[in-house]
Amino acid sequence: MFIGEYTHNLDEKGRMALPVRFRKGLVDGAIVTRGLDKCLFVFDKREWEILAQKIVSLPLTHSNARSFSRFMLAGATEVDIDQQGRILIPEYLRKFASLKKQVVVAGLYTRIEIWDGEVWQEYKDKADLESDSIVEHMDNLGI
Repeated sequence: MFIGEYTHNLDEKGRMALPVRFRKGLVDGAIVTRGLDKCLFVFDKREWEILAQKIVSLPLTHSNARSFSRFMLAGATEVDIDQQGRILIPEYLRKFASLKKQVVVAGLYTRIEIWDGEVWQEYKDKADLESDSIVEHMDNLGI
């Protein structure tokens, strides 16, 4: 289970320390891929396998399904956690998420999101302004 919000820095090689609380959920390594809303998604291998199986089950005849498959699967990479608890985020993923020096690592229960610090703040500010509307739409989803 991943919860909480943490601020970390990328080093010059693109490495980032994972929050200590998240490391025990990723002892076998992790999968990093392009996420939605211009962030990166990080999954443990079990959760990744669940998601990947759903994605590959999408109908090949639907262009949106093919596009989503390419977005999530072709953009994914397996990463190891080094002795200092860091992962190396490949350049193409850093570029996709516009990651600079300061990043925010957000735990969303079954996945982790990595955001550029400024982009995260902009996203949160916008979500705060739209919170009433967002909450009303949750009823349609059964929450």
